[in-house]
Order: sequence, then C-alpha cells, then structure tokens
Amino acid sequence: MSDSTETDATTVETPGIGDRFPELEVQTSHGDLSLPDEYEGEWLVLFSHPGDFTPVCTSEFVAFEQRRDEFEDLGAKLLGLSVDRVHSHIKWTEWIRENLDVDIGFPIVADDQGSVAQRLGMLHPGAGTATVRSVFVVDPEGIVRLVLTYPMEIGRNIDEILRSLRALQKSDDDGVAAPADWPDNETFGDKVLLSPPSTESEARAREDELDPDRDEYYDWWFVTSDR
Repeated sequence: MSDSTETDATTVETPGIGDRFPELEVQTSHGDLSLPDEYEGEWLVLFSHPGDFTPVCTSEFVAFEQRRDEFEDLGAKLLGLSVDRVHSHIKWTEWIRENLDVDIGFPIVADDQGSVAQRLGMLHPGAGTATVRSVFVVDPEGIVRLVLTYPMEIGRNIDEILRSLRALQKSDDDGVAAPADWPDNETFGDKVLLSPPSTESEARAREDELDPDRDEYYDWWFVTSDR
C-alpha cells in the first residue's frame, strides 16, 4: 500500500499567483494561439465561463466587450474560455451581435476536451465539465499576478477586474501597495501605501526620510503617499 501523502503521477498543479502561466496551444474563435507567448509584452486577462448560450455568461461577455477599450488602454487583452466547441462560440457571438447589438471583438478559447480548463483549475467540482467563472491576470512577462474565482450563479464585476489591473500596474511602476477600495478609499482617497521598513534602524529613521509634501506618517509601518 502506498503512502497516503504520495502525489499521484497524473496530478496537475494549477498555476497560482507568482507562477509562470503554463505553455498551452489553444484553438479559439479567432484561430490558433500559443499561450502565453501570443501576449508577450502585454497584460492578459483570461476568463472562463460555464457555457455558451447561458444568461449570466451572455451578460458578462457583453460587459467585457463594452469595457474592452479600457482594458486595451491599460495594455491588456481579453481572452474568454469555455468547454464549448469553436462553432458554438461563433454562433453565440453571432446571436449576441444580432440580438444585443454588441460585437464581441476578443477571441474565445474552444476547450471542448476540457484539457485547458483542467490545467488551469477552472472545472467546477460539482457540475461535471462546466467551467467556473475564473479570472487569470497575467503580466507582460507571463507571470500570473491575480486569480479570481466566482461561483456559476454570480456574474463578475468588471470594475473590480479593471481596478485590480490598475492597482497591479501602479504597484509595479512605483513600488507601492494599494489600500482597500483604491483609488476610492473612504479614509485615504487615492493615496497608496509605502512598504514598511525591514530593519529596526530603518524603522527608527522612517519618519525623517519621508517627503512631507507627499507622504503622511501614521507610524513607521503605516505611511500613506501621493506617489
């Protein structure tokens, strides 16, 4: 009898925050793509949906398309995914265009074998092969920076995905952290947070080293900033 802690050879570990996005060859409604190489130098927002021709998914795809320009202004591309065939994706986007007057301009991965969803941990454990509403935000170097998972019955908030993308870019550019509800925090507005010191000497010197015109000192570990 094998040890119960032994990992099965077929087990696939799904990517988490900080992992490199796995190399995948996918078929989409816009043709074949190589991930993440196709989006090298750009941010990628990959999101899965349970199925074509379903109400919540349809509302989400319309919402993503209506905000696509905002994602692209941030250097990000959208990519959908479900376990439907490519013909289903094409027919579904035709239906959306004809009935809701919205032309879906981003590709949709046709993962009818479920291999991509399985690799990314997108399969719903209680609903056969249906994919949950997962979101992967991948940076221009192909590193997973954010993972969100919603249940099948709740549509995603596009504002939150855009906010998270802006916050990640702000953090990368300025070496800061974003507080809750940034940039509309009830107490601190659009101010960001400086990383706390890592040594006792740095903590003692913290207040003297700050820019009084930009930084507000509450304690050595809590400083807000207009940076």
